[in-house]
Amino acid sequence: MPLYRLDPRFPELFPDPLQTNGQQPACFGGDLSPERLFNAYRLGYFPWFSEGEPILWWHPDPRFVLFPDNLKVSKSMRPYFNQQKYRVTYDTHFREVMEACRNTFRPGQWGSWITDDLIEGYVGLFDLGLAHSVEVWEAGELVGGLYGLALGKVFFGESMFHHRPNASKFAFISLVRKLKELGFRLIDCQQETSHLTSLGGEGISREKFLELIGPIPEEGTIWR
Repeated sequence: MPLYRLDPRFPELFPDPLQTNGQQPACFGGDLSPERLFNAYRLGYFPWFSEGEPILWWHPDPRFVLFPDNLKVSKSMRPYFNQQKYRVTYDTHFREVMEACRNTFRPGQWGSWITDDLIEGYVGLFDLGLAHSVEVWEAGELVGGLYGLALGKVFFGESMFHHRPNASKFAFISLVRKLKELGFRLIDCQQETSHLTSLGGEGISREKFLELIGPIPEEGTIWR
């Protein structure tokens, strides 16, 4: 399948996802403006690339997701909630969460795909009420969190971090419980990891994923 090049003049234009390669980047180029990012997520695309590379847009097949009803909370995590080990807030330190995701070292990872332009694009979406963050606190210090987009009844997760044991799991579990209360039907986890598998994530076909996200209104969904 061809690798499509996006025209920076038309931020609304993306190729038909089903006509792209589900194992490699689907297209490249364009920009990271809030408008472009919003149009990408409406179709299930997301950017993922390294510093110095062209902007790469992905639409994997299979897609890794979590249905809120299938959330698994391990026995080892239950004391964290029973004892309220951490405090959780939402949408209070969005930029700081993104910067922490960028700057937190992960074994086997050199650098980060979270560039300055990417941060500015998502902060623009946050200002519009479309992007959201979860912050986990211990003794007044930001020790974990995650961010993503809420469109329709789907949350598109992007990245998470932790500086204390299980702080990112605490953020994720808290978010899933909140989304379930709000009637969300799906959390997009993009690609499989052992971390997300342990929490109940599963792979589904790209066709099924597109069916589940459905048509997302042009104005998106305002969470707050």
